[in-house]
Amino acid sequence: MEIQFTTQILKEGRIFVAHTPELDVSSCGGTKERALHNLKEAVRLFLEEAEKLGTLERILEEAGYLKRRSRLEGPKFIGTLRVSLPLPATHANA
Repeated sequence: MEIQFTTQILKEGRIFVAHTPELDVSSCGGTKERALHNLKEAVRLFLEEAEKLGTLERILEEAGYLKRRSRLEGPKFIGTLRVSLPLPATHANA
């Protein structure tokens, strides 16, 4: 069985952070490739542990996954946007 998930890679200082929004799992590394490699390992461990706890099916269902042939397909992301929103005046000086 195979699972598909979306990956977002961010740079925080000198560290790259890879995140999968469907499962809300993140990992990091010194390069984009290392961050992605570490994320795959973190997802694998997360899913293994959820299966041991008997919560895997519920987690995947809540995340919007459907079983198709020999793979689990997550929701299709349409796009990622950077959005601006003004903060109340009490937060403007923070």
